[in-house]
Amino acid sequence: MEQFTASIIAKYNYWIYVTLMMIGFYAMIGKRNLVKKLIGMNIFQTAIILMFVSSGVKIGAKIPILDKHKALEHGIGVAGVVNPLPHVLMLTAIVVSVSVTGVALAILLRIYRKYGTLDEDEILEKLGK
Repeated sequence: MEQFTASIIAKYNYWIYVTLMMIGFYAMIGKRNLVKKLIGMNIFQTAIILMFVSSGVKIGAKIPILDKHKALEHGIGVAGVVNPLPHVLMLTAIVVSVSVTGVALAILLRIYRKYGTLDEDEILEKLGK
């Protein structure tokens, strides 16, 4: 039992990410207001980005800027170097997230101007469904 508890405490950051994902998922599925759904989507995306950035961290590792001559002569100790790929990919994900949020807000503005509400049920009633 102690081992199980210790393993949960050691990975507390992943539990935080899962909690954030579930909060975002609930907001996307459970809420009727379209702005709340968009906020839930942003929370979900942020949790995924944090999880990937956290998975790319190595304690005690150095940045991957190497001297060419030393690397060619002695090789590269990959265990002591941080992999920059997850961080770079998440920078791209942040840009995409901001773009999607901007487009979604513009669409929500058009929906509000046309239907006078952002409540999903009221919009469906006005559409006749």
